[in-house]
Amino acid sequence: MAKEVAGFIKLQIKGGAANPSPPIGPALGSKGVNIMDFCKQFNARTQDKAGKVLPVVITVYKDKSFDFILKQPPVAVQLKEVANVPLGPKGAAKGPRASAEPNRKKIGAVSWEQVKTIATDKMPDLNAFTLKSAMRMVAGTARSMGIEVNGDFPANV
Repeated sequence: MAKEVAGFIKLQIKGGAANPSPPIGPALGSKGVNIMDFCKQFNARTQDKAGKVLPVVITVYKDKSFDFILKQPPVAVQLKEVANVPLGPKGAAKGPRASAEPNRKKIGAVSWEQVKTIATDKMPDLNAFTLKSAMRMVAGTARSMGIEVNGDFPANV
């Protein structure tokens, strides 16, 4: 018999760095989840991705137990890494997030091969059926951030 779901919690946490302080503690505590148990499990599963921002969807059940699904880092974060755009102080999201005027001021550049790599990694999380459409989504994110995509769209995708 399946457990009855009490709710979902969506968070973005750095890999290997979950701790009971805000925002994790209050979000889990309000649903009655054992916070330290989640932190230990999350840190154990994300040791290999330490420091990367990872979206996580936590399913909380009526008996206060939980499951969680890890997702790939956001496309914007992956584009900043590939384009060598600084992430801000201590890798935080603060600082130069993107260009203030993306149509005029460019903050970096990526190739279509790099866009293809990001699209392939993020494919399970994107709302796209083909690699071609996923690549166009990633390229659109890059353009709206002020990151230039060099070259023409590859014909053999």
